[in-house]
Amino acid sequence: MTEAMRKAEHEMVVCNACRYCEAYCPVFQAMEQRVTFPPGDLTYLANLCHNCGECLYACQYAPPHEFGIDVPKTLSKMRVESYEAFAWPSFAAAAFRRPWLTPAVLVVLAAYLLGPVLAPTRRWRIFDLMAHPDDFYAILPHATLVTVFGIAGMFAVVALAVGHRRFNAAVRTAADPGSRIPNPGLHAARDVFTLKHLHATGEDCVDAEEQRTPWRRWMHHCTFYGFALCFASTTVAAIYHLFFGWIAPYAYTSLPVVLGTLGGIGLLIGPAGLFLVDRGRDPALTHESERSLGGAFLALLFLTSATGLVLLIWRASRAMPILLVIHLAVVLALFLTLPYGKFVHGIYRAAALMKFRREEHGG
Repeated sequence: MTEAMRKAEHEMVVCNACRYCEAYCPVFQAMEQRVTFPPGDLTYLANLCHNCGECLYACQYAPPHEFGIDVPKTLSKMRVESYEAFAWPSFAAAAFRRPWLTPAVLVVLAAYLLGPVLAPTRRWRIFDLMAHPDDFYAILPHATLVTVFGIAGMFAVVALAVGHRRFNAAVRTAADPGSRIPNPGLHAARDVFTLKHLHATGEDCVDAEEQRTPWRRWMHHCTFYGFALCFASTTVAAIYHLFFGWIAPYAYTSLPVVLGTLGGIGLLIGPAGLFLVDRGRDPALTHESERSLGGAFLALLFLTSATGLVLLIWRASRAMPILLVIHLAVVLALFLTLPYGKFVHGIYRAAALMKFRREEHGG
């Protein structure tokens, strides 16, 4: 048991005796169904926490009290430890301890590997570019793009799937009560897509004592749905190419471009907004390790969107090949770091919400 787990165990015992915060969020409701708190239950509660901060300012035992109860910050530290514990392959867990260095190195390495396509001896010549000013495949063949990003994407999916399986195995206990509510999966999905628990007790999350704003929830929505729209854009473009033989680039008014543009705007506003909100929040609410992890992931999302939108705007210019390589290098780094950055919190939190809904009212 780690130091963070021991502190979380102490805090949950105190909270379970007090129960002043029982109506605030699922963490305390799930906590009340337990008498002891083994590592699996603590990991579950940590990933169930949405870091809304309500409990810290309501707690009579919070610092400077000698008990030093700070549930949001303790569970924040535990979440990062769980990300490392469930990472696959295991040696890649080191990336969580270097959240800024890892994506930076991957961007530079990807750009270095893709850079040779810009050499004068390759297909990029000014006359080719003038004849096909926005032909991405004249720079990088479609088969090459599919192979490189297909492998990277499949690796990310497998790594995330293994992490998800390890998480579920760690938090599963024989004492889990059966659920009496129908379709717990639908309830959990609604919680995920509406960010229900960022409302705390029906109100907006706190950023500091007596300070409530909706910005954290709104920026999460921009980021989540911006990412979803970009994924939808890529999916539609793949369908166009494979099933209809419609080759990119597509018109600005086409469905893939419209979806990608809207998603890109969401991924500019959301990450930038979350970065600013996080920097303005009370540092007592979040452990520095999770704050650093989140900042690096938001920066990578922002760069992915920014380089994509710049490429879209100037795709018919002479700078297109360079812009394309920069954008693809950032996207490749994003793919490869998805299992080793803040993105995994969405996977584990959804699993924790599913477990919560399964056991809700079942005891």
